[in-house]
Amino acid sequence: MDWMAWTWPTAIFFLVIASLLVTFTVLGVKYPETPRMGVLRIETTRGDRLFITLLGSAFINLAWLGLVGAYQPLALVVCLVYAAAVFRWV
Repeated sequence: MDWMAWTWPTAIFFLVIASLLVTFTVLGVKYPETPRMGVLRIETTRGDRLFITLLGSAFINLAWLGLVGAYQPLALVVCLVYAAAVFRWV
Protein backbone atom coordinates (compact mmCIF):
# COMPACT_ATOMS: atom_id res chain seq x y z
CA MET A 1 0.00 0.00 0.00
CA ASP A 2 2.98 2.33 -0.37
CA TRP A 3 1.53 3.88 -3.50
CA MET A 4 -1.45 5.25 -1.55
CA ALA A 5 0.59 6.82 1.26
CA TRP A 6 -1.76 5.54 3.96
CA THR A 7 -1.34 7.20 7.31
CA TRP A 8 -3.15 6.53 10.56
CA PRO A 9 -5.32 9.66 10.26
CA THR A 10 -6.33 8.62 6.72
CA ALA A 11 -7.17 5.09 7.82
CA ILE A 12 -9.16 6.35 10.81
CA PHE A 13 -11.08 8.75 8.55
CA PHE A 14 -12.16 5.96 6.20
CA LEU A 15 -12.96 3.61 9.08
CA VAL A 16 -15.21 6.25 10.66
CA ILE A 17 -17.02 6.85 7.35
CA ALA A 18 -17.46 3.09 6.82
CA SER A 19 -18.73 2.59 10.36
CA LEU A 20 -21.20 5.47 9.95
CA LEU A 21 -22.56 3.91 6.77
CA VAL A 22 -22.91 0.50 8.40
CA THR A 23 -24.54 2.00 11.51
CA PHE A 24 -27.03 4.02 9.48
CA THR A 25 -27.84 0.98 7.33
CA VAL A 26 -28.56 -1.12 10.42
CA LEU A 27 -30.64 1.69 11.94
CA GLY A 28 -32.57 2.05 8.69
CA VAL A 29 -33.39 -1.66 8.60
CA LYS A 30 -34.15 -2.02 12.29
CA TYR A 31 -36.00 1.28 12.79
CA PRO A 32 -37.55 2.44 9.50
CA GLU A 33 -38.08 6.17 9.37
CA THR A 34 -40.56 8.36 7.59
CA PRO A 35 -39.07 11.50 6.05
CA ARG A 36 -39.52 14.68 8.05
CA MET A 37 -39.71 18.32 7.05
CA GLY A 38 -37.01 20.59 8.47
CA VAL A 39 -35.81 24.16 8.09
CA LEU A 40 -34.74 23.51 4.50
CA ARG A 41 -38.39 22.78 3.67
CA ILE A 42 -37.48 19.47 2.04
CA GLU A 43 -38.20 16.00 3.33
CA THR A 44 -35.07 14.36 4.73
CA THR A 45 -34.25 11.01 6.26
CA ARG A 46 -31.33 10.04 8.51
CA GLY A 47 -29.25 9.19 5.45
CA ASP A 48 -29.99 12.53 3.83
CA ARG A 49 -28.97 14.35 6.99
CA LEU A 50 -25.76 12.28 7.19
CA PHE A 51 -24.93 13.22 3.59
CA ILE A 52 -25.62 16.92 4.28
CA THR A 53 -23.44 16.71 7.40
CA LEU A 54 -20.52 15.04 5.59
CA LEU A 55 -20.69 17.48 2.69
CA GLY A 56 -20.91 20.51 4.97
CA SER A 57 -18.08 19.20 7.14
CA ALA A 58 -15.86 18.87 4.08
CA PHE A 59 -16.52 22.51 3.19
CA ILE A 60 -15.96 23.62 6.79
CA ASN A 61 -12.60 21.84 6.86
CA LEU A 62 -11.55 23.28 3.49
CA ALA A 63 -12.51 26.79 4.58
CA TRP A 64 -10.71 26.29 7.89
CA LEU A 65 -7.60 25.08 6.08
CA GLY A 66 -7.64 28.11 3.78
CA LEU A 67 -8.41 30.72 6.43
CA VAL A 68 -6.75 29.43 9.61
CA GLY A 69 -4.16 26.92 8.52
CA ALA A 70 -3.34 23.32 9.18
CA TYR A 71 -4.39 23.24 12.86
CA GLN A 72 -7.60 21.24 12.42
CA PRO A 73 -8.76 20.12 15.91
CA LEU A 74 -10.91 23.22 16.36
CA ALA A 75 -12.44 22.60 12.93
CA LEU A 76 -13.54 19.20 14.25
CA VAL A 77 -15.41 20.94 17.07
CA VAL A 78 -17.12 23.24 14.54
CA CYS A 79 -18.05 20.18 12.44
CA LEU A 80 -19.53 18.38 15.45
CA VAL A 81 -21.65 21.41 16.33
CA TYR A 82 -22.74 21.63 12.68
CA ALA A 83 -23.61 17.90 12.66
CA ALA A 84 -25.70 18.26 15.81
CA ALA A 85 -27.55 21.21 14.27
CA VAL A 86 -28.21 19.34 11.02
CA PHE A 87 -29.56 16.26 12.77
CA ARG A 88 -31.71 18.40 15.05
CA TRP A 89 -33.23 20.94 12.68
CA VAL A 90 -32.82 19.79 9.06
